[in-house]
Amino acid sequence: MDESIWEAARASRSWLDAANGTGQTELTCRILKLTEEAGEASAAWIGLLGQNPRKGVTHTREDVAAELADVAFTALVAIESLGLDARTALDACAAKVRSRLTDQERP
Repeated sequence: MDESIWEAARASRSWLDAANGTGQTELTCRILKLTEEAGEASAAWIGLLGQNPRKGVTHTREDVAAELADVAFTALVAIESLGLDARTALDACAAKVRSRLTDQERP
């Protein structure tokens, strides 16, 4: 990933720290923010499918992708807020997934 993503996650964490503090309640809110963002992604998907007859089709695939990107970025900020490096955490997750995929390919 581009370095600007990691810099933006760290900058967002610093901005939130300065504005809201760094206590357990604030950390809890940052983690809960993931649920809010995931709900927005779900709502966009429902809107893309037109599942609400009153509203019809209200979103595009690009809207859904933007909401999913919000989820991913919010997760990076939450990881940084735990005092951990988001890049390291994401690299470890990708390695775990690659290992599982490699294991599945073996007879």
